Amino acid sequence: MAIKYEWQGDFDDASLNRLHADGFGSPVAQTDWQARLERHSLGWVCARENGNLIGFVNVVWDGGAHAFILDTVVARHLRSRGVGAALVAVAAKEARAAKCEWLHVDFEEHLRSFYFDACGFRETAAGLIAL
Repeated sequence: MAIKYEWQGDFDDASLNRLHADGFGSPVAQTDWQARLERHSLGWVCARENGNLIGFVNVVWDGGAHAFILDTVVARHLRSRGVGAALVAVAAKEARAAKCEWLHVDFEEHLRSFYFDACGFRETAAGLIAL
């Protein structure tokens, strides 16, 4: 069956918490995603296969020109099939439609090829303080 991508798609917190645990190799959390997204997000993209949540990306913003993608995750068994790049493409399209001028991303070094080659981001100078 085809994978379906939906801007601001419906999800339940338990499904998204399980997806994050699978995708990031961590214990299942009890994050209240609905409240978090309502407070901070321009939107999000859900990927579903056979009705199951198999991918997600959060698009936060500054209320103006800058949007940021966070929490990009794909179920482990579906990695390297273009799901993550498709999630980011929908996120970029919707951020552009919201009149954002820039889409930012931070990532760990092992994800460099994904974000630069598969998603089309370009390298920029940036700074970070570990808190």
